[in-house]
Formats: sequence, structure tokens, C-alpha cells
Amino acid sequence: MAADVAGYSRLMHNDEEATHAGLTALLADVVEPVIAEHGGHIVKNTGDGFLAEFPSAVEAVRTAMQFQNRIHELTMDDAEDRRIAFRVGINIGDVIAEAQDIFGDGVNIAARLEGVAEPGGICISQTVLNHARDKVSFEVEDAGEQTLKNIARPVHVYRIIIEPRRRPPTPKPGIAALALPDKPSVAVLPFTNMSGDPEQEFVSDGVAEDVITALSRYPSLFVIARNSSFTYKGRAVDVRQVGRELGVRYVLEGSVRKAGNRIRVTAQLVEAGTSNHVWAERYDRDLADIFSVQDELTEALTTAMAPAIADAELRRAMRKPPESLDAWAAYQRGLWHLSKATEDDDATAEKFFKQAIDLDPTFGGGYSALALYQLQTAALYQKLDLSTAQRSAEALARQAVALDGSDAEARSCLGWALQARGEADGALAEIERALSVSPNLAIAHGHRGATLIFAGRPKEGLTALETCIRLDPRDPYLAVRLLHIAGGLYFCGEYEASIVAAKRVIRSYPDFPMIYRWYAAALGQLERPAEAKEALEKAVSRAPAAFDMYVRNRAPWFRPEDHAHLVEGLRKAGWKG
Repeated sequence: MAADVAGYSRLMHNDEEATHAGLTALLADVVEPVIAEHGGHIVKNTGDGFLAEFPSAVEAVRTAMQFQNRIHELTMDDAEDRRIAFRVGINIGDVIAEAQDIFGDGVNIAARLEGVAEPGGICISQTVLNHARDKVSFEVEDAGEQTLKNIARPVHVYRIIIEPRRRPPTPKPGIAALALPDKPSVAVLPFTNMSGDPEQEFVSDGVAEDVITALSRYPSLFVIARNSSFTYKGRAVDVRQVGRELGVRYVLEGSVRKAGNRIRVTAQLVEAGTSNHVWAERYDRDLADIFSVQDELTEALTTAMAPAIADAELRRAMRKPPESLDAWAAYQRGLWHLSKATEDDDATAEKFFKQAIDLDPTFGGGYSALALYQLQTAALYQKLDLSTAQRSAEALARQAVALDGSDAEARSCLGWALQARGEADGALAEIERALSVSPNLAIAHGHRGATLIFAGRPKEGLTALETCIRLDPRDPYLAVRLLHIAGGLYFCGEYEASIVAAKRVIRSYPDFPMIYRWYAAALGQLERPAEAKEALEKAVSRAPAAFDMYVRNRAPWFRPEDHAHLVEGLRKAGWKG
């Protein structure tokens, strides 16, 4: 059993002496006697909580329910911002025992279960439920399989309903719970000023406001306006209630603490419906120019959050059976298959993108993704005629733009469709329009980088591709980004670096055939004949149609001089064509 006090730092900040005295009394008068009564013992205290072990899961559950009820009775009249409430996690597992501690996966999982429990609540694993359900009278709420921090496999989590009156708050009378939008939705709550200095309030408010502004530029996110999310300022809130009242799936909460010339910002992203922690981070900065630091913190927070939300949405979509997918989930499933960079997965991705369009013809993401799929399958696997794919992809991209002219992803997709026809100037114009709307849109930076590389500006292109990968390290198109980096380095004459980049692709995507062409050409330029010959054989045998398209012929987006440069390296590698 792992337990801690919810909001302990906030309680200590409000009244350190009263919090310490109250916690000490609850542990001595309630928790410790109940644990001993049921045959358990406290292994160690953790400052704001404890770790205990029991001879059986049944006794651990009885203990937790008993002391949680008793603590609730003792504290129910306390002010909400002063109330002490434990969160408890219970798991079964083998442990490594030392004199003052226990270790092992079983302990780690219990600690993570405690982290997703509500204040005053208890979370248990499937194994605990199986052991205790017929021996202790309780109901559970199934929270589903959850990915817990530093735990390799998802854990099926159940919340014990101690008493119906202690369930999470329901919406206020007359206020209906808002329906969730058809894309990931997030509310950024005002950050708590932990500095004890009212003058620092503008810093904590400023960080939250800037994060709201930055996130609102992501076309894939639905972001609640400041005026709504800031109504929770100064209140102890339940993220589930926030989710219901604002109609959002995710809630970002955080704090700002200033000490001397240093500032610390902590933030955590929580899935409102389950209270599951999706992402958390801490940032420490020197406080020289407050506005520069605020800008830096905002960029760091939004850069980390957007991929975290995308990853959470992808996991959520993958848990749904295909027949129950909505348009957004079908789109996410398609992106997952596209990220595998194999011919079969590309074909599966197409089915999901078409399903997304069928389910919601007004969802622009389905059209954009299907367009990118068509360009990719024609360029990488030659499964579609290139000219046919170019026309179809451009039409799909224009359909996405017509649905929403401010959709930055649609604009970027249209730019990529123009690039495929060799219209670099038009492509860059559309991509720049996308970035003016959403400056941190990773896919737009990726399209810009590749367009610049094939437009004779490879150094600028490489910088844009690095930005793309930094903004979204799990980009579904990562294999293609890395392929373009290898090509860009080759065009810069940095052949050794191109080889390193090519090997990175081969390690991560061993079934991706396109990289061997650049690998062979770079080895040829460096006069490494044995390695170059082996790479050349793979370039021809693994993708003969692609070799014809890019080497024997010239793709529309290749400049003649760049094509000649590639052919030169391949001839040095031993190609006789």
C-alpha cells in the first residue's frame, strides 16, 4: 500500500504548522492503529505519506477503506483549502526487503496507482480486485488500462467507491456537463503562485495566459479561452469537475515559485475523465529578463505538451475496437500505421483515413492525411501512379483548405502537394501561411525543410527538419524526415554525416527501402567501394521501381543538378547505368 497527501505542497504553503500537526495526528490516531489492526506494518514514512505491507490484499483493502472513511469524517468540516486527504494505491507483488525499505515492480505499481487516485480515494490493480472482490464488500469504477510512468506495461486500474456520497462531484444543478469536442480539448488552469509574494502573481498568470495563446495555434487542439479557465483561480479544484464543466478531455495545472534570482515552474497534464497523469515536467530558469524567461517557458511547455497530448490520443484510439471508432480515432489509427513506414502499414493507414472521411465529411484532417498517404505511397512504394497521385492529393488538400481556410495542417498539406509537382515557390508560400497561423506546427516545419532541400537550399532545410523533430519526436512521418536529412546532408557535400543519418534510418526502420540510395551514393563519394557496392545492391533489389523513378529518371521535385549529383555518387558506388 502506497499513500500520500493530495496537494501537500499547497497545504504546507498555506499553513505549515497546522498541516504538519494535522497530518501527524491523523497518522498516529487513525492510520497506524488501523494498519496494525489488520496485520500490516508501515515500512517507511515519506514525509507526506507512507509505504506499508500486508499479509493479504484483503486486509490491505479493508484497512484503506476503514481509515479513508474515518479521515473523511474527521476532516469533512475543514475548509476545502485546509483539508487533509490521502490518496491510496494497492497492488500485489514480490518485493525485495531491506531493513527500512522494500523494492520491486509491485511497489512501483502501488506508488503509481496512488498517483492516479482521487483525494480521499483508493486505486487498486486487477490482481487486488481478483483477490478481494468476494471477501470485502465494495463497488469499483473501472478506469481501464492506463500507462503509468516508468511501468513497462499498461496496468488495469480500478477505483474503489467507498460510499456513493463520496463519489466525484456531479455537475451543479442546472449546469449540464458539456459534450467533448471531436478533437482533443484542453483547459489551462491558472498557475499557482507558490512564492508567497503577491507581486509575483503576474508571473504565474502570464505563463498560463501565454500557454493558452500558444496552444490555441495548434489546429489539432480545442483550447478553452482564458476567461473560462481563469474562473477557477484561487480555488481547490477537482479536474474531473473541470472536465465536465468546460467540456475538455485534458487539464493542465501548474505552479510558479521564485527564490532569489531563480524561477521554478512545474506543470502536469491530467486526463480529466480518469485523473490519469499524462505528462509532468519541471523547469528551472535564471530570472534575468522576466519577459524573455516567460517566452522561453511558454515555448518549452507547449513544445512538450502537444506531442504528449497526441501520444495520449493515439493510445486512446488504439484501445478502441475498429467498429466503434469516431472520425478522430480513425484518423489517429491511420497515423499510427503510417508511422511504421512499411508498405503494408501504409495500405492499412489508407483504410482508416477513408473511414475518417466517411464518418465525418467535414473533418479536414481525414482529407489532409489521405492526401499525404497518396503522395507517400506513390513516391516511396510506387503503388500509385505519381501523376495521378499528385492530382488527387492536391484536390484532397484543397478540399481540406475549403473546409477551414485557417487550418494550418491543411495549408501545409497543400504546400506539400505543390512541392510534389516541382512547384517549390508555391509550396513554400502555402507552408509559410501555415506557420504564420501555427508557428510550432511540426508537420509544417517538416514540409518546409524537405521543400527547401529540393529547392537548392539544403542548409536551411536541415534546420527546419531539426525543428520539426524537436517539436514532435514521435512524428508519424519520422522515417521520411530522417530520409530527407540524409539527402540534405548529401546535397551539402557532408557525406560522412549523410552516412550516419542513413544508418540511423536503417536501425530504426529496417524495412524502409528508400534510404539505401543515399547511403550508397555517400559511400561512393567517399570511395568506400565494398560498402558502397553492398548498399547499391540493396537500393536496386529492395526498391527497383523507386530506383527507376529517382535514378534512371528524375522525380519532378529534383532539380537537374541535384539529380546529377545523386547519379554521380551512385556511379562511384558501381552503378553502370
